[in-house]
Amino acid sequence: MANIPQLTDALLTLEDRVAVLTLNRHDLRNALTGSHLIDDIVTTADWVNHCNDVSVLVITGAGSAFSAGGNVRDMAERGGDFAGDVAECAERYRKGIQRIPLALQEVEVPIIAAVNGPAIGAGFDLANMADVRIASEKAKFGETFLNLGIIPGDGGAWFMQRLIGYQRAFELTLTGRVVEAGEAKELGVVLEVVPADDLMPTAMKMAKRIASQPPKATRLTKRLMKMGQRMELKDFLDVCAVFQGMCHNEPEHLEAVNRMLESMAKK
Repeated sequence: MANIPQLTDALLTLEDRVAVLTLNRHDLRNALTGSHLIDDIVTTADWVNHCNDVSVLVITGAGSAFSAGGNVRDMAERGGDFAGDVAECAERYRKGIQRIPLALQEVEVPIIAAVNGPAIGAGFDLANMADVRIASEKAKFGETFLNLGIIPGDGGAWFMQRLIGYQRAFELTLTGRVVEAGEAKELGVVLEVVPADDLMPTAMKMAKRIASQPPKATRLTKRLMKMGQRMELKDFLDVCAVFQGMCHNEPEHLEAVNRMLESMAKK
């Protein structure tokens, strides 16, 4: 069994190559600031990249909320992550919540967000940092920063427009309105909406299906998907050729081919 890191405000499990990170500050509605969740998420991202026993990471929340984002009480008191003058506040963001998008963007395995309840502000952005989002019928989504007179300081404006397009992302961000799970699916924010009791079974079914794939090729495939967003086709194809050469020389490739040949022989 892999050496699972010790977390403070989140729970982390690993079974059948699927790691599950559960945000566990339901008393704060899993607010990312004013807790140790930033450190826990960053620690998990680094561990996943260095643990060959992990093929998929699922992120969910304990309690009624996925994540309420920033701690509004700290904002009101100009304390915690929101204290100080302009330069001090900017530095707190860089050394605080902005570590999450940078860490999750570098995660080598597929990330599934199992959104169990409201994902608001930075909590919405956290969900959008995953590769796939599956939502409970109890989930709600809101890019509500402007409602509080602030901007998406965690990079949310970068992620959302790449997910659903500029116009839709602009409307959600500038109005600050909260959408129900059904509308979130229509907008393309989430892949699927399921009853609350079916959320984790549905997310785990997908996670286990992905985790059953050859692990090294799975990591390379996710890397290609990310690179494809920012590279010209010719350069991208050159990378594909090298990655494919790596795959053809891995034992897992021949094992998979032999399994398929055996399956074909039985038909």
